[in-house]
Amino acid sequence: MVTCSAPGMRVLVTGAGGFVGSWLLRALRSKLSSVDQVYALGHTNAVAIASTNESSVLCDLIDAEAISALIASIQPTCVVHLAGVTAVQDARRSPRRAWEVNLSGTMNVAEAVLRFAPRAKVIFAGTSEVYGGTFGWWDGPVDESAPLDPTNAYAASKAAADLMIGQMVREGLNAVRFRPFNHTGPGQSDTFVVPAFASQIARIEKGVQKPVIEVGNLDAERDFLDVRDVVAAYILALFQEVPNLYGKVFNLASGSPRRVGDILEELVSQATVPIQIRQDPARLRPSDTPVTTGDASAARGLLGWQPTIPWEVTVRDVMSYWRTSL
Repeated sequence: MVTCSAPGMRVLVTGAGGFVGSWLLRALRSKLSSVDQVYALGHTNAVAIASTNESSVLCDLIDAEAISALIASIQPTCVVHLAGVTAVQDARRSPRRAWEVNLSGTMNVAEAVLRFAPRAKVIFAGTSEVYGGTFGWWDGPVDESAPLDPTNAYAASKAAADLMIGQMVREGLNAVRFRPFNHTGPGQSDTFVVPAFASQIARIEKGVQKPVIEVGNLDAERDFLDVRDVVAAYILALFQEVPNLYGKVFNLASGSPRRVGDILEELVSQATVPIQIRQDPARLRPSDTPVTTGDASAARGLLGWQPTIPWEVTVRDVMSYWRTSL
């Protein structure tokens, strides 16, 4: 069996131009002695390439023929599938597109791997959103045995892809599935809650926005991670030799939910000017789940993974990113 730590390692990263993808590329660059080639697959966004053993390619996930040709040409030994419609709001506005990309696009990648690179290891990046309604009645942090009960188009399309990958393992796909809980960090789009707050604070400090922050539901509690901790789990799954790894599902979570309003207060406390907080009805999500938190015991036990970046560092780095960006 070819492993991702063996000589001749070729890693294909889909969604490399995105938030998590950019951090994964950085992590892979630290493994250059073990990696022969990294192929960064993007769609509409340019992918920054920083070393000679990286190649940037553009391809639409829903173009099955193009994906097959790409996999056949590259012959990857590892595939990290990050690409997809990742924002709940985007999926709500265009559910058909979310299903096409998140389900059909994932199927195109998985089928191409099975056909043209059947020994490759596949890391599938899912989401904790697949648990959905289960959060409302589950006693304590949700583990991987919890029923999937998605409550929006994004979660449903990702749940379908998650189940499909699990089924394809039975057909020989060497896949590992992850269900990361909310993760943030420098570089994340301001369509997500933490950078949405931080970007507004930075604009207010620069004098380009009135001293008012528009917010949604502040009482929701979410289990937040730093994106760099999430990427660390993917790296562990890529490079470690873990018996019977294929077919496994791993939550990635801290186990400690944080109230969104408390996060806002923490960010506002770092502002250099007075700021008013105002609720915006347009930012209130229907079917919002009051509390989400996860049990990551499986990842700790089998991969030796655990979050290492303090929340205070995450918040500081997000705030610094937006101040610098503006």
